[in-house]
Amino acid sequence: MESRAKLLGHPAHPMLITIPAGLFIVGAVLDIVNAFVETAWISTVSYWNIAIGVVTALLAAIVGLIDWMKIPKATRAKRIGAIHGVGNVVVVVMFALAIMQRSDMMNYEPTTGALALQVVALVLLAVTGWLGGELVDRLGVGVDDGAHLDAPSSLRTKHVTTGRS
Repeated sequence: MESRAKLLGHPAHPMLITIPAGLFIVGAVLDIVNAFVETAWISTVSYWNIAIGVVTALLAAIVGLIDWMKIPKATRAKRIGAIHGVGNVVVVVMFALAIMQRSDMMNYEPTTGALALQVVALVLLAVTGWLGGELVDRLGVGVDDGAHLDAPSSLRTKHVTTGRS
């Protein structure tokens, strides 16, 4: 199944999700570090990592939804895609709640509840990330229909077919 949303010939969703995922991971790790080594700048950087992660996750979600809508109904891929998508929406909501729970908006210090939300969200992000990998690597969702080991550049408009099924 070929991806609908592409950037320079490649599926856009796998490229876009690396941004919020990386920002969420760094933000949460910085807040965990800050719980043990309090430094003024750490909570500020963490806050902005998570805030930007929430915004960029929304863009990745829209592109992912476009691809998910193309997956045939009543397939394992459709079910896994739904769980992947809903799980990631939960992750984004948890991170959004975590930044709204900052105890002091002057220095962006996270509360214990915010830190707990981030840790749970990280665990869920690992699960939804694995599900995304299952969709692409195992089920071939978003992979170009003409993909094979000797496929031409994705920037070419004409695809070579091998007759493989």
